[in-house]
Amino acid sequence: MRTSFKWDSGEVSGVWHRPAGGASSGLMLGHGASSNMNARILVDIADALASRGIAVVGFNFPYAEVGRRVPDPQPRLEACFRAVATSVSEEIPRLFLGGKSMGGRIASHIAADGFPTRGLVFFGYPLHPPGKPDRLRDAHLKRISAPMLFLQGTRDTFATPELLRRTVASLRTAKLVEIEGGDHSFKVPGRASADVLTELIDAAAQFIAEHGH
Repeated sequence: MRTSFKWDSGEVSGVWHRPAGGASSGLMLGHGASSNMNARILVDIADALASRGIAVVGFNFPYAEVGRRVPDPQPRLEACFRAVATSVSEEIPRLFLGGKSMGGRIASHIAADGFPTRGLVFFGYPLHPPGKPDRLRDAHLKRISAPMLFLQGTRDTFATPELLRRTVASLRTAKLVEIEGGDHSFKVPGRASADVLTELIDAAAQFIAEHGH
């Protein structure tokens, strides 16, 4: 169901994926830097989780809402995510936050700053820019007390496997599920995308079931 969400500087589009029988737990998915809430992978994830009884909400960041390609400054991204999450939490109290790449990273920042959530689900966390493993985006993760699930391809140029494993091991509430051979978009040579998607959905659904009480 299409909708819109108000935030400090106006409105952004959103979409609800609701289970037929209602839901007690839900997941908010922020989109990646070069896409929007209609990205195929996010829609497929949302539909699959909704079929398993988990409500999912997608939304546009402000720059995507007006058709720009360059992401907004981080404080603006965080303000939008926080406002949408506040609205969604009024309907889904057992709310998980996450997203694809940048969307998940922004979710982690508002959680680190104290936004209440049952857990975080990262579909391809951008631990560092491609080719720049010295520029880690991990310091704020240590401030998060909520459970975290990292779903990551082993060929992801935004997260060198060994660096990500070390990072997750240092976080007492984090779990890593690796997609062998997957890139940043979870494309795996020789594997059907539907099979990979099922692997992602199984892990995310199990995590939400474990921590959504």
